[in-house]
Amino acid sequence: MKSGVDPKTIQAFIIDLDGVIWRGESLLPGVEPFFEWLKKRSIPYMFATNNATSTPHAMVQRAQKMGFEITPEQIITSSQAAVNFLRNQLPQGSSILMIGENGLNEALNEASFHISTSAENADAVVVGMDREITWRKMAEAAYAISAGALFLGTNSDPSFPTERGLAPGNGAILYALQMTTGIEPIVVGKPEPYLFLQPLQQLTTLPEQTRVLGDRLTTDIQGGKNAGMLTALILTGVTSQEDLKESTIQPHFVFENLKHLIRDFWVNPAQS
Repeated sequence: MKSGVDPKTIQAFIIDLDGVIWRGESLLPGVEPFFEWLKKRSIPYMFATNNATSTPHAMVQRAQKMGFEITPEQIITSSQAAVNFLRNQLPQGSSILMIGENGLNEALNEASFHISTSAENADAVVVGMDREITWRKMAEAAYAISAGALFLGTNSDPSFPTERGLAPGNGAILYALQMTTGIEPIVVGKPEPYLFLQPLQQLTTLPEQTRVLGDRLTTDIQGGKNAGMLTALILTGVTSQEDLKESTIQPHFVFENLKHLIRDFWVNPAQS
């Protein structure tokens, strides 16, 4: 799918991780040649992920185990986006009732928020993916939200891709709390534009000069469009060709995998 856009205008990439770079503990097809291709052409890139469970350092270690080298500075997570949002809404040291894992916990601690497990005196409820979610956690979060605490979600992904298939994502937790309380969460992750716009200062490019690579129409592709960027759907994650045909959300480009991206489309024809 071509958009008629001059490829010479693309000067940087913002790339999703789950479903584009890896699935579970395995690299996906075309990853290594794609990044060799970017390096040869001196094209900058960053990773933007709705995954709130891991820290950037943990993601770097995960990549290294697969033989893939990245740095923490190249990664922005939805946990970091949520904490940056809270900094603008609440004073330092505010009490946060957290549903989530280490990625969100570390980001809140680094920002000097007080993490609570009780609804009592909670200034905000922040919900990230939690693979050890319990009824008690959900109940305390619902009590706090109903009492007026700010209700914030790191992302609204309904599912999470694993090596065995799709598992419930953070959106499923947010939906349950919304149905319980009648209150809609504020979501800072994709498809909101924040995760795409924040990396631009480091990339030193404009939105229209930056291409988003992702595997999910409702988050990566819609979010990239919301940020004013070109989008490319990579069919190695949750979205199939059939899903694409039935969706009202359409990317500018579609590729079977990153190897096909190299083969079928280049950033600057003069450099290929």
